[in-house]
Amino acid sequence: MSSSNTQVLQRVILPSDDQIDTTSLYVDAGPANGIRLRENDEFARNPKPPEEKLHFVSSGSEEVHFEDVLSRSSVRLRAGEQLSFGTYFNAFPASYWRRWTDLQSIRLVVRTTGHGTVTVYKSNARGTLQRVDGARVQGTSVTEFDLSLKPFGDGGWYWFDLASSREDLTLDSAEWQGAERDGNPGKVTLEITTMNKPDFCLNNARILSEHPEVLEHVQEILIVDQGTQKVADQPGFAEVKAALGGKLRIIDQANLGGSGGFSRGMYEAVENGSDYALLLDDDVVIEPESISRLLVFSDHCRKPTIVGGHMFDLYSRSVLHTFGEVVDPYRFVPAMPHADMEMRHDFSVANLRQTPWLHRRVDVDYNGWWMCMIPTEVIREIGLSLPLFIKWDDAEYGLRAREAGFATVSLPGAAVWHVSWIDKDDLVGWQAYFHGRNRLITTLIYSPYKKGGRVIRESFQADVKHLVSMQYFTEHSRLDALRDLFLGPDHLHRNIATKLGEINALKSNYPDAQMRENVDDFPAPALGQGPSGLNPIGLPHKKDLVKWGVTTVARQLLKRPAPEAAERPQGFLAHRDNRWFRLAHYDSVVVSNADGTAASWYKRDPEQLKAMLAEAGKQHANLYRHWEELAEQYRKALPEITSMEAWKKTFGLADGEGH
Repeated sequence: MSSSNTQVLQRVILPSDDQIDTTSLYVDAGPANGIRLRENDEFARNPKPPEEKLHFVSSGSEEVHFEDVLSRSSVRLRAGEQLSFGTYFNAFPASYWRRWTDLQSIRLVVRTTGHGTVTVYKSNARGTLQRVDGARVQGTSVTEFDLSLKPFGDGGWYWFDLASSREDLTLDSAEWQGAERDGNPGKVTLEITTMNKPDFCLNNARILSEHPEVLEHVQEILIVDQGTQKVADQPGFAEVKAALGGKLRIIDQANLGGSGGFSRGMYEAVENGSDYALLLDDDVVIEPESISRLLVFSDHCRKPTIVGGHMFDLYSRSVLHTFGEVVDPYRFVPAMPHADMEMRHDFSVANLRQTPWLHRRVDVDYNGWWMCMIPTEVIREIGLSLPLFIKWDDAEYGLRAREAGFATVSLPGAAVWHVSWIDKDDLVGWQAYFHGRNRLITTLIYSPYKKGGRVIRESFQADVKHLVSMQYFTEHSRLDALRDLFLGPDHLHRNIATKLGEINALKSNYPDAQMRENVDDFPAPALGQGPSGLNPIGLPHKKDLVKWGVTTVARQLLKRPAPEAAERPQGFLAHRDNRWFRLAHYDSVVVSNADGTAASWYKRDPEQLKAMLAEAGKQHANLYRHWEELAEQYRKALPEITSMEAWKKTFGLADGEGH
């Protein structure tokens, strides 16, 4: 591979000054460390070997000196130190390039000043680490390694380590290069959908303005502002807009949810001639280098491919929320592709080299739209998002693309920090409508199983759980979702701008939907009126669930609430204790919400339970009877309701108007 026909695939980067808590994602101190098997053949016989078969080689007490990070590309090693770039952001995800592109080899170029060594390593899909090559460096050096991608069929990464000798060694820069592709780099429309998070949006616009190198091929930055707190009204907006050199454009539109905002971004990308629409959530902090990585990978893919980034926890920044997701076809819920994967992996506890499952390539059904690059060729062929407002829009789009022959890749090394799900509970409250309806719509369109597998049964079970938990507002929303499902696909565009308002207007009818910030606004609990603390309330055993459910529902239907429960709650429950099998034993209880900002008062109402349970049974029976008919309706309407023309009407654009 000659240097004249290569291009940068991935630059080695260091954390910015305000990201000291993310250091473990960029660089590790100490020697090449990881999980090694004493008997390598044992893994083939036992994918989860017993603990005594594992040998941990750790980096001991060595730490990265943050003051030695000289710039985004440069770091100093003090005499006698070792640093590894076998990290999330700086190891090269060789198996993904091997699987999805035509590249057969790459080149690592390392520029250093000082005395020491450069050592190149690779891993395989089992996480076994292997030394590949090495070189001594002195003075000002440029060291190159030509590396094959052939061994990475199922997984594996490349990375390099540096070690200084008796003097300091400075990494001036390093990059992974590959053969230059034919044609010019693709043009990107970067779009952020926001609803009353102007501070997040302006912060990301500022980050982008400070990294012009990643915006070279970004044709336009769009903020689709659907809120009442406008980004353009924020202090400092004018300065950030000026710094972006005319690339930033604000589009104000009605609140059409995430699917409406992201569809607008896709629509504009097609209209302005971009090759890709890069969708970003509003409540994120972006690693700007991710933009370049997504673009160059997308350009090299053998055919148009949706390429997304991963999500780290914004409030625990070394924690990777998930490494990739598929849709369980029998239950239609998000699932992890492999049993040995783990949610919320913390790289500050176990780095890339210490975690074997991270080395297996993960193939996905979809990528969350917190960061996702979609080729406009795909958009022109399969359309825009389903008008679902929120929930399941990204998963449905990935499934639709797959059926049309377009794959989705979740690319390691490209990521954002996003507000994670641990401080959210979007299965209760107004979001329950969209969760319930949109899961059923997606199942109707794509399920390979008769009557949608387990989905109808699980939907009814969820209704029972909400009802015995006294979550009547949530259940009202879920029943409304079932009723609207039978209106057919035309209702999706018709009520996308109005449904949220209709749902929220019902809150005053339900105590469980009325939030108070101060828990002292509720009466103090009556001592000894709630479930006895002598017998802790646990999850019923699976074999006892049916009996437990029948008994619990019968008790709640037939036994009147204690009279005093209407005047005083029987207790306070923290959100972590807000479980259906616990709530079912109360007549009245105050429950805090997921993020700890407020609480509401749940009150048992047998009449509500009776009416809603009967309605849930009726609606699910009707769904079972008419499943095939509904599935045909939604499948047949899919091309029309996701078309540019249908969305154009929903956006309120006049004929021929592109902006």
